[in-house]
Amino acid sequence: MIRNYLKIAWRNLVKNKMFSLINITGLALGLAVCMLIMLWVQNETSYDKYQPNADRVYRISRSFNNPETGAQNLLLSTIGPAFGPLLLNDFKEIESMTRTLQLNQTAVKYEDNIITESNMYCADDKFFEFFKADVLKGNPKKALADPYCVVMEEETAKKYFGNEDPVNKVIKINVGGFIDFKVTGIYKAFPSNTHFHPEILASFKTLDDTLIYGKENLRTSFSNNSFFTYIRLPQHYDPKKLETQFPAFIDRNMPIPDNAKFKSSKGTSLALQKLTDIHLRSHTDYEAEENGDIKRVYIFSVIALFILLIACINYMNLSTARSALRAREIGVRKVVGAERKQIMLQFLSESVLVTWIAMILAFGLTALLLPWMNDLSGQHLSMSALLKWQIILPILLAPFVVGVLSGLYPSLFMSSFKPIWVLKGIFRTGKSNISFRKVLVVLQFTVSIILIIATGIVFTQMRYMQKKSLGFDKEHIITMPYVTDLNDKFDAFRTELLTNSNIKNAGRSSRIPSGRLLDNSGVRMISGDTMAPVTAEIKYVVVDQDFISTYGLKMVAGRDFSREFSLDTSGFLINEAAAKVLGFKTNEEAVGKNFGYGSRNGKLIGVFKDFHFESLHQRIVPMVFFIPRNANAYGGISVRIDGADMSSALAHVEKTWKSFAPESPYQFNFMDESFARLYSAEDRQKKLFTTFAFIAILIACLGLYGLSAFAISQRVKEIGIRKVLGADIKTIVTLLSKNFLLLVAIAAILAFVVAGFVMNKWLEDFAYRISMPWWIFLLAGLLATVIALATISFQAIKTAVANPVKSLRTE
Repeated sequence: MIRNYLKIAWRNLVKNKMFSLINITGLALGLAVCMLIMLWVQNETSYDKYQPNADRVYRISRSFNNPETGAQNLLLSTIGPAFGPLLLNDFKEIESMTRTLQLNQTAVKYEDNIITESNMYCADDKFFEFFKADVLKGNPKKALADPYCVVMEEETAKKYFGNEDPVNKVIKINVGGFIDFKVTGIYKAFPSNTHFHPEILASFKTLDDTLIYGKENLRTSFSNNSFFTYIRLPQHYDPKKLETQFPAFIDRNMPIPDNAKFKSSKGTSLALQKLTDIHLRSHTDYEAEENGDIKRVYIFSVIALFILLIACINYMNLSTARSALRAREIGVRKVVGAERKQIMLQFLSESVLVTWIAMILAFGLTALLLPWMNDLSGQHLSMSALLKWQIILPILLAPFVVGVLSGLYPSLFMSSFKPIWVLKGIFRTGKSNISFRKVLVVLQFTVSIILIIATGIVFTQMRYMQKKSLGFDKEHIITMPYVTDLNDKFDAFRTELLTNSNIKNAGRSSRIPSGRLLDNSGVRMISGDTMAPVTAEIKYVVVDQDFISTYGLKMVAGRDFSREFSLDTSGFLINEAAAKVLGFKTNEEAVGKNFGYGSRNGKLIGVFKDFHFESLHQRIVPMVFFIPRNANAYGGISVRIDGADMSSALAHVEKTWKSFAPESPYQFNFMDESFARLYSAEDRQKKLFTTFAFIAILIACLGLYGLSAFAISQRVKEIGIRKVLGADIKTIVTLLSKNFLLLVAIAAILAFVVAGFVMNKWLEDFAYRISMPWWIFLLAGLLATVIALATISFQAIKTAVANPVKSLRTE
C-alpha cells in the first residue's frame, strides 16, 4: 500500500511541475539553512569538550573591584603567577594545576630565518595532562620538564626546518635577548574547536631565569596578571564550594598594611570558569583568542527554526491552494470506499516524499554554501561533521518530522471534503481555513520583516562605528611592535624616519589605540601636607614626548610632554574623564597640581581631550599618560604617514627598521584596520543577517504566492462576472491585492514591536550606539510590501486579463 501511495505521490509531483518545484525549492532552502546553522552551532558548542576530564577542568579568572561599592572595574582571564602554587598548596581538593604565559609578537630565529610568532606560550610539564595533543615526536611528559626547551606545532616546525627532523635542533628566541632553546617535541595542531592554539610551547621553567622573569617573582608576585591558570577538581565536586573559600584565601595570602581601610578580598576576587564554557560564556577584558557568544548561538538557532517553519508553512499553503484541483479525486476515492485515514496517509506520504527530495537537494546546497559559511564564520566546518550522531540523527528524522508537520494540515483539510459536494462541483473551504492560512502568512512576513529590520540596524550601527570620530585621525597611521634593540637608539631611528618627507611623526607607547586599557595603579592627590590615596579608577599608558602629536590629540589645558623640559619625566597628562573623577571643576584647575600614581610622584602638566582608545563597546575611561623610567615599558611604535605617497613612505620605514633592528622581523599594521578588526564579529553578524533575511523573504514570497493562488482560484467566476459588467484590470488587481497587503501590514506591526525589543537589547552591548532609527522600520515595511505586491500581482494580473467566457462557461 505504501508503495502505491508513493507511486501516486510521484505522479502528482510530475503532473504539477510548477507547484512541485516551488514546494521542493522552499523546503530545500529551509533545510539547507538549518544544516548550515546546525553545523555552526555544533562546532560552537563543542569547544574543548574533547579535552581529557573537560568537565572537571576550570580556568581561574580575576576581577578588580571598587572596595567601597563592590563595582567591577576589570575582569581578566589571567591571574598573577603566585596564585597557582598557593591554590594547589591550600586546597587539597585540587588534583592538579597548570599555567601558561602567552608571549605576544616574539621573534624566533633559526640560522638566517627570523619570524615573529604571535601564538607562542610558556607551558609547564603538566600542560599535556590538561590539553590533549597528538604528540608526533618526543615524550609529552618530559618535553617541557627542563628549561630552555620547546615543543612545536607540526606546520610551525616546517617553517623553520623544512623536511629535516626538528628534534634536538636549536632555535633562538628573543626573550630579553636571543637565547638558545632546544626542540624536544613536535605535535599536531590543536583542533579548531579549542579556545587557544599555541604554535610553540616553551618550557615554563625557563621563566626561573632572573634575566627573563625570576623564580622569586613567580613565587611572590600577585600582580603582572598575565598567567592562564587551570585546575582540575575531583569527580562530582561542586566548584562553588571552592569559590566560597577564595575571599579568605586572598586575605590570608595577600596581607595589606595595618592602616589599610579594606581587606584585600574587597578589592579583588577570584572565580572559576569551566573549561567547556570559556568559548561561549567567557567575556573577560582579556582572552587568549576571540571568543564566541552563547547569545549568537541562540539567535541563529531561532533563525534556522523560523526559516524552516516558513518553508513548512509554504508547503501547507501551496498544498491547500491545489486542493480545488484534487477535490474530485478525493471525492471519487471516498465514493469507492476510501476512509479518511487512508486519504490522510496518502497526502502525508506525498509530503514525506517531497521532503526527502528537498533534503537531497539541501545536501547539495549545503556543500555549495559551506565555503561561504567558513569564510564568514572564520571556522573550518566540513560536510563530514554531518556524520556525527548529534547531527546525522536529526537529519535522518527531519524528512519524516518536517514532512508530517508540513503535510498534516493539508491532509486534514483535504480529507474533510464531502464527496457529494465536490462531485457536484460545489467546493467550499470555509472561513476558518482561509483564516488559518492568513495567520501563517502573517507569521512568515513577521519573521522576514524582523530580519530585514535587524539587518538594517546592524548595518547602521556598523557604519556609525566606522564613521564616528575617535578623537584622533586613525587614517595613515601604522603601528609596529617595539623591540628592545631600539632602546638606546630610538632617537636616531626616529630621526632617520623623518628624513623622508612623507613621514610626519613617530611615537612610542606601552599600548596601542584599538587595544584594551588593562593597566592601572593607585592614585594619590595632595591632602594637607601629604599625598593621600584617592578612590578613582584611572588606567595608564606610558608614552614618549611624541605620542600626543603623532595621533594629533588635542590639549584642552596645560601642555604636552616636551624634550625641552627635563622634569617632564616625572610629570603626568590626564584626559578630561580623569579630571572629572578627580573632582576638578575645570580642566585648567588640574594643571600644576601635585599628583601621585603607583610609585611615582609629580605634577599634572596638562589635560588632553577625551578620545576613543578602545572600541565603541567601551566607554571612554579616565586615563593618565606618563614617561617611563625604562624604555622596556614601551610596547609599540606609531608612525604617521602622509597619504600622498604611501608606498614610498612604507619602503623607507622598512629600510630604516632593517638598518636599526636587523635581528627583529619587520611587521606593521594600519591603525584603521586594527579598529575595523574590533568589530569583526558584528561584521559577520551583519552578513549572516543579510543572507538569512533574503532567504526568509524569498520563501515567504513563495508562501504568499501559494495563498494568493488559492484565494484567486476561488474567485475566478466572480472576476469573470465583474469583467463582463465592465470592471477594468486595475480595479480587479486592486480588489485581489488589498486583502493580502493588509496581512503584510499586520505582519509589519508585529515585526516592529518584536524587532524593536530585540535590537534594543543588541545595541546595549555598545557604549556608543545609534538611536533606534524609525526610517529602518518604515523602509523594512515598505520593502516587504513592494515584494509582496509584486508576488501577488503576478497571479492577480494573470487572472484579470483572462477571458471571462472561459471562467463562466460551466455556469
